[in-house]
Amino acid sequence: MNTLRRSLILLFALLPLSTAWAADMKKEAISHAEMASHKEPFTQARFEQLQQAGEVILIDIYASWCPTCAKQQAVLETYKKANPDKTFYTLVVDYDKQKPVVSALRAPRQSTLLLYKGSQQHWYSVAETRAEVITEQLDKTIAYDYPAKN
Repeated sequence: MNTLRRSLILLFALLPLSTAWAADMKKEAISHAEMASHKEPFTQARFEQLQQAGEVILIDIYASWCPTCAKQQAVLETYKKANPDKTFYTLVVDYDKQKPVVSALRAPRQSTLLLYKGSQQHWYSVAETRAEVITEQLDKTIAYDYPAKN
């Protein structure tokens, strides 16, 4: 009987830990899904790495409380689902937690989008939510070929 009681005490003591572990696993699964769609947190090192590789980079100045940002996210997700063959990387800047980055990018507010191919900036927009505008800019930048050097 003593062993049963110890086992039950141990079980109830470990239950909160297993719940926390399950929550961590769920977060990890979400981050893997985001990485699969080339969406990741902004770091200067990653930005420079993608620029040097000549990749298309969308910098998304995002705030979780921003309704305009939510509309932009819906447009971007629709675009990614409709165009799985078009590769671009979304680097998300947390407007509330990455103020030095927001300032360095000269973003006047959340919901700012910057689009690069390599080190060349192709588009800069604040609060744009029209799907046709965002889609057109992504298509143009992805299709852009650098002029041949003589």
